[in-house]
Amino acid sequence: MGITKIDAAKMKELFLAGARNIEANKDYINELNVFPVPDGDTGTNMTMTIMSAAREVEALEEPDMKSLSKAISQGALRGARGNSGVILSQLFRGFTKALKGVDAIDSKVAAEAFARASETAYKAVMKPKEGTILTVARGMSERAADVLAGIDDLEEALKQIIEYGDYILSITPDMLPVLKQAGVVDSGGQGLMSIMHGMYDCMTRAQPAVQKPAAAQESEQISRFMYSVKYVMRPLRSFEFSDRDKFIKYMSAIGEKVECEKRYNIVCVSLYTDNPGLALQKAVKYGIVSNIEIENLKEPDLLAAEESAAQQEEEQAPPKKTGFIAVSVGDGIDEIFRELGVDRIVKGGQTNNPSTEDILDAIGKVNAETIFVLPNNKNIFLAAQQAAQLTEDKKVMVVPSASIPQGIAAVINYIDGESDEENFDHMKEEMMNVRSAEITYAVRDTTIDDKEIHKGDIMGIGDGSLVAVGKDIEETAAETVKQLMFDDAEVISIYYGADVEEEKAQALTDKVTELYPDCEVELNSGGQPTYYYIISVE
Repeated sequence: MGITKIDAAKMKELFLAGARNIEANKDYINELNVFPVPDGDTGTNMTMTIMSAAREVEALEEPDMKSLSKAISQGALRGARGNSGVILSQLFRGFTKALKGVDAIDSKVAAEAFARASETAYKAVMKPKEGTILTVARGMSERAADVLAGIDDLEEALKQIIEYGDYILSITPDMLPVLKQAGVVDSGGQGLMSIMHGMYDCMTRAQPAVQKPAAAQESEQISRFMYSVKYVMRPLRSFEFSDRDKFIKYMSAIGEKVECEKRYNIVCVSLYTDNPGLALQKAVKYGIVSNIEIENLKEPDLLAAEESAAQQEEEQAPPKKTGFIAVSVGDGIDEIFRELGVDRIVKGGQTNNPSTEDILDAIGKVNAETIFVLPNNKNIFLAAQQAAQLTEDKKVMVVPSASIPQGIAAVINYIDGESDEENFDHMKEEMMNVRSAEITYAVRDTTIDDKEIHKGDIMGIGDGSLVAVGKDIEETAAETVKQLMFDDAEVISIYYGADVEEEKAQALTDKVTELYPDCEVELNSGGQPTYYYIISVE
């Protein structure tokens, strides 16, 4: 006779095993992104989501099913990042609803948990799309209903459920042509199956090894050095093994716990050191450095203290009628939003999706009766919505801005004196007149929208489709503008990124001005990483 019941202690063990497995496979999942951009982040988002829950779960020394369910659900909801992470958090939320009133999971409870997981996730998405993580989850829930109705052996049942989930994942390209053309399965579905396989492997081990998830282990490490330094480097020439060895040797001489991971044509670096300047100076000799994070491990966070004091001042002042929160991607774009009256900037965007908790924190710091949240990215919209639903003491309205230019247009078109609902509709209507695209580089060979792409090519990506492909950044940007243009266009806005020289951006602006003399062409320093240009036409 196999396993017929799973108690809270065993469920904790299975959950943490699932978290460890997706963490181990996150880079592979990232590579399944349809667009071959350098920031495919489904695996990262799902991992950070489940690790948020894992930290809550790990803290439970003797869990019962109620406390375990709360830790999984609340940890995942608040830590959810990106649409895939939000959907995963909703799957956990639905699954744990079936566990709160029981002492252990049997076949009946398991069947209900799978069903509620799928049902809750589907309800959380306004327009569910088949061929995604939702389809894989529903397939497993349907298989669970059939299998668990006939057997009590949970180990055998889980095996059959996972086999069917793998099958559904394998046919997702038949449901979404964009997946078939790119030659990949759905990345969110792959992430979900990684979690399921981790749980099953743990269940079938004779003597399961109890260990903490990677995120929990890392948080407990204490370094003798003062600073944690992380950054991304794009080498200006090939970065071979010999270069990597020399690089690591130097970094190890000035610090410890050095990690240097090459991903496509970028290198991700992290270490502990007393000399962040030396770590960065060495890196700039090899290439362009961005996404710099320096954390003081020993001293209190002075900025947090200042922000806390500022928040107290805000709380003491009478509340405003209306406030704004915008997700932004670079120093220049941050400043534009601030100049337009945005109260709080949430760091994030395409390269680093903020969590539901990040947005909740910003909401808590804006002393206003009504707060408009501008996610400015389709992959952040669900997290923003989830934050709005978790807010009880303020009216929060999420404007569905899908890009930075749309978010800017929304703020500009806010009309003081109109009702919240009128402003919401007005902002939404006006931002839909904005066409936008982003210029970046390809990290692998593929075909999208019948356009052949090779690693290293420059791409213009707009509104979920490939707009242009070329070899030169500025030429591809100019072609992207051409594809975005429409008869009544009046304004073309160009935001150049951290890796673009101002002279080249100005030359592009001059060229676009010459091509479209009837339009006003604006050039702004965006400072965004990874994306050379963000372009809009309105």
